[in-house]
Amino acid sequence: MAQQQLVREQPSLGDLFSDLAAQTGKLIRQEAALAKSELTDKASAAGKDIGLIAAGAFIGYAGLLAVVAGVVVLLAYAIPLWASALVVGIVLAIVSYFLVSSGMSHIKNANWAPQESIESIKEDAQWLKNQVD
Repeated sequence: MAQQQLVREQPSLGDLFSDLAAQTGKLIRQEAALAKSELTDKASAAGKDIGLIAAGAFIGYAGLLAVVAGVVVLLAYAIPLWASALVVGIVLAIVSYFLVSSGMSHIKNANWAPQESIESIKEDAQWLKNQVD
C-alpha cells in the first residue's frame, strides 16, 4: 500500500508535458506583455520628444524668417534685392540639407527594438530547451 501511494504521487509523463505546455503558454503571454509594455514606454517617450521638437521648430521657424528677412535687407545694400534673396535662399537650402541628412541618419541608426524582451525571450527559449532535454 505504501508503494502504491508513491506511484500515485509521481506525475505521469503526460501530466509533465501538460504542465510544461501550460507554463510555456503562460511564459509566452508574460513575454508578450513585457514587449508591449516596453514598446509602449518607448513610443510614449518618442511622442513627447516629437511634440517638443515640433513646438521648438515652429518657434524657431518664426525667428528664422525674421532673421532671413533682415539678412536679405542687409545684403540689398550691397547687391540687388533679388540677388540677396537668392544668396540667402541658397545658403539656407544647403544648411537645411545637412540638418535633415543628419536627423535621418540618427533615426535610421536608432535601436527601436525592445532589447529587454528579446533577451528575456532568448533566456526563456534556452530554459525551455533545457526542460525538454
